[in-house]
Amino acid sequence: MPSDNSIHVSFELAPRDTQYFRERPKRSRASRAEEDEELVISSAAGLVKDALAAESPKFVKSRLGNLGRLISMVTDPHWRLEGRDRARVLDALAYFADLEDLIPDRIPSIGYIDDAIMIELVTRELKHEIKSYEGFCAFRKQGGKQRDDPKIANRREALQRRMRRRPRSDVQCLRSSSRKSSLRLWSY
Repeated sequence: MPSDNSIHVSFELAPRDTQYFRERPKRSRASRAEEDEELVISSAAGLVKDALAAESPKFVKSRLGNLGRLISMVTDPHWRLEGRDRARVLDALAYFADLEDLIPDRIPSIGYIDDAIMIELVTRELKHEIKSYEGFCAFRKQGGKQRDDPKIANRREALQRRMRRRPRSDVQCLRSSSRKSSLRLWSY
């Protein structure tokens, strides 16, 4: 429960409102096509570092871990995310590497809010990929598996197959014109 001095901000984004956030990652990635993946990844990692160092609202800081997970998904040599799956995550990360932010990051307190909204939407869109990756990480830690253990490769392949078979209703629900996204920004 918020204290007497807290401010609670929330709003609802209709599909028309989220259009910018849904289209922007692909445009960002297309405009940065000549840049290699490493630059996109390091720029997104830089945003995490900068946002944590800034006086960002709790809403922003609470979502940075999800951005870190996306970065790990494409940099983890044992997860080996490839093809379309890799491209989807890199498209999302390209937004965070783009200097043309909706709200410039240098604006105190609110500069990273658009980034946090994008993290929230991308996390929802990539929830099966994130869940599979988290399952892989948990399996890898379990029982001190060695890097060259064939069980790790088998588990990775099974989890990646499962992530690709995500329910069609999830995809349709995310793209539905009648769906609204309600986001709670922050409470102090």
